[in-house]
Amino acid sequence: MNKLILAAFADEAGSAVSQQIEALQQNHITHIELRGVNGKNITDLSEEEAKELKKQLDDGGISVWAIGSPLGKISVAEEFAPHLERFRHTLRLAQILGTEHLRMFSFFCPKQEEEYCRSLVFHRLEQFCRAAEGSGILLCHENEKGIYGDNAERCLDIHRNFPQVKAVFDPANFLQCGVETLGAWKLLEPYVEYMHIKDMQQDGTIVPAGKGMGHLPELLVHYAEIGGKAVTLEPHLSVFQGLSDLEHGEKTKIREFEYESQRAAFDAAADALHTIVG
Repeated sequence: MNKLILAAFADEAGSAVSQQIEALQQNHITHIELRGVNGKNITDLSEEEAKELKKQLDDGGISVWAIGSPLGKISVAEEFAPHLERFRHTLRLAQILGTEHLRMFSFFCPKQEEEYCRSLVFHRLEQFCRAAEGSGILLCHENEKGIYGDNAERCLDIHRNFPQVKAVFDPANFLQCGVETLGAWKLLEPYVEYMHIKDMQQDGTIVPAGKGMGHLPELLVHYAEIGGKAVTLEPHLSVFQGLSDLEHGEKTKIREFEYESQRAAFDAAADALHTIVG
């Protein structure tokens, strides 16, 4: 398997940046996908705070692979103008932090109004793409339960209509939507920029990579075959503050593989990933 850049979300509730850096260093992970910083969402940082964060990460030998933003994780019924301005601000933060990748979503919408919802989603995605033009930032759409792009077919619809938007392939998120991961990969392979490493058992339990039904080892082989560069570890192995928000009020069932601390859970997730990638 090709040598991959290993990144991670290391933003346990309340954890300081110094603790995140330490967790990454001790698990031989060189990059981070920034989602939370000292209790704040990454998109809420000021430009000055982003500059200070960049220095702290540089001093710790950690590079920013992506901004793990919640952009696009609002209802299509919500006002869009403030969200678009937040998007533009996050583009500036990404430039300051030295990353080329911005993770985003495709809006929550009622499935019984799919066609109407599609037109609204596409209008908003078009504005995202226009705002990102010339920024040097690559927009990466993550499949997520409850948003327009929750299954492989709707993700494909997005990427065919917005080829400048690449895919963040999250196996467990597909499983939560009843989507078989290898089939989803066949549809989306040409658009995949990077992967999230998160596995799930039949009952919905989040487990270390390779311990569930997500076919993580096979997917990583396929990813390497297309020249994949990076994966982001997303260690949802135990409940942490904010998980219900991440899943729009639907809590992931986490009953097995529970650990005495967030750090122990992170270490276990990292060990499982290292075992697969070698």
